[in-house]
Amino acid sequence: MVRVIFLMSALAVSGGISALAYFHHINWLYAFIIFGPLILIGLRDMFQNKHAIRKNFPVIGNLRYILEGISPEIQQYFVERRTDGSPINKNRRAIIYQRSKNVGATHPFGTEMNVYEEGYEFVAHSLYPKIVKEEPRVMIGKGQCSKPYSASLYNISAMSFGSLSKNAVMAMNKGAAQGNFFHNTGEGGISPYHLMGGDLSWQIGTGYFGCRNQDGTFNYDMFAENASKDAVKMIEVKLSQGAKPGKGGILPGKKVTPEIAKIRAVPEGKDVYSPSSHSAFSNPKELLDFCDKLRELSGGKPIGFKLCIGQPAEFEELCKAMQETGQHPDFIGIDGAEGGTGAAPLEFANHVGLPLYVGLPIADALLKKYGVRDKVKIIASGKVFSGFGILKAISLGADLTQSARSFMLSIGCIHAQLCNTNTCPVGIATQNKSLMKGLNVNDKYVRCYNYHHNTVKAFLELMGATGATHPDELTPDNIKRMAEDGDVWTYTEIMKSWHMIEKITSEKAAPKAGASA
Repeated sequence: MVRVIFLMSALAVSGGISALAYFHHINWLYAFIIFGPLILIGLRDMFQNKHAIRKNFPVIGNLRYILEGISPEIQQYFVERRTDGSPINKNRRAIIYQRSKNVGATHPFGTEMNVYEEGYEFVAHSLYPKIVKEEPRVMIGKGQCSKPYSASLYNISAMSFGSLSKNAVMAMNKGAAQGNFFHNTGEGGISPYHLMGGDLSWQIGTGYFGCRNQDGTFNYDMFAENASKDAVKMIEVKLSQGAKPGKGGILPGKKVTPEIAKIRAVPEGKDVYSPSSHSAFSNPKELLDFCDKLRELSGGKPIGFKLCIGQPAEFEELCKAMQETGQHPDFIGIDGAEGGTGAAPLEFANHVGLPLYVGLPIADALLKKYGVRDKVKIIASGKVFSGFGILKAISLGADLTQSARSFMLSIGCIHAQLCNTNTCPVGIATQNKSLMKGLNVNDKYVRCYNYHHNTVKAFLELMGATGATHPDELTPDNIKRMAEDGDVWTYTEIMKSWHMIEKITSEKAAPKAGASA
């Protein structure tokens, strides 16, 4: 729309100046000294493909880049802040933008953090570092799957087509194909734009989009049809997500285009609600039976589920059921309360669910307690955006990681926070065709690939700095945290002080059914 307004304005101004010069006085042509450069800048913006803001908002879009270029005075106003106004992750966007553009992520003058401040975290490095050049892969489903999957340590977390534009989905999927990492579809089903060559983790939420009957119940035949697609490498059943655990979702009706309605098997133009719980199962045993059924119908592909832990006792019931039945998922995704979404109630976003680095070690400890940890891979999800984030997650119990927001930033997200309005200015979280045109897939998929490649490289360098040569060698001792009194604690020591972890590790697991005490 802005592009059309610019073109009409440019034509009107040019025509008006020319008419005045012709009918009134030739000196009116001097007006082009002012308006000519603006028109040329606007035309340049419209026809370039590097910056969605400039393409969607000719001339005025340049103000953003001018402000960003005045560093660091202006950049401080773009820093994410806590509710009390204090800055968090000041360098997150800079790191992601630099890595996605493949311009490095070095920083002058050293750390900007107060290393003696409570909460400062750092890696305990070794005097004998190692060089690790090749990314280790994680085999998911080995043992009970006929089609196990070899996964990257860092992947794209769940974001649905519908919430995201087709251009955004294509850019991420092509980036995943280039970098050999997986792309989680989100619960909105498998669209044609997910089939650009990238490996898929097909997420199935409570709405069962892509495998639902008209009444919203699960359709096994439709599931088998979609699960058989070559691109689908894994299936993830979403029990809850960190941004709004314990609550379903909504896709506004203005985003439910005919195409999206067909993919999701829902009415066009109407709000789409996902229930807060599943109708296909209601207890741990039924969930494990459901996973077994999906594994069979998919032809032996890895099946897992994702959740944000709320009550550890409920997760323990799941682990206990795995021990008693001998059934288990191939992977479990642990999301943290810090996870993001396009739209969530404020109370749920801020006050529900355990943070990732609390839920993750709890899940790891409970799976070990019931003797199934070696059979189940853990995927950590929740603002993992750097090599340090990957290292911390793996050190605290994960086998691999995934992130959503970071990959959105890699393809141009500017945190406009208009995801639920269908007016995303960079064409990512919108179904507005005019806006999504600003996102050039062939340019952005390269940035997605670059970001993944450089972030994994940073992780390997950090891991080597600890003296480890493989992620399996990382432990909570690798991450240290500054305490309030100035003391330094390892995460091994921190977790021992947590009542929940202490209780989990001190109590013995019940013996298997039929086994002697």
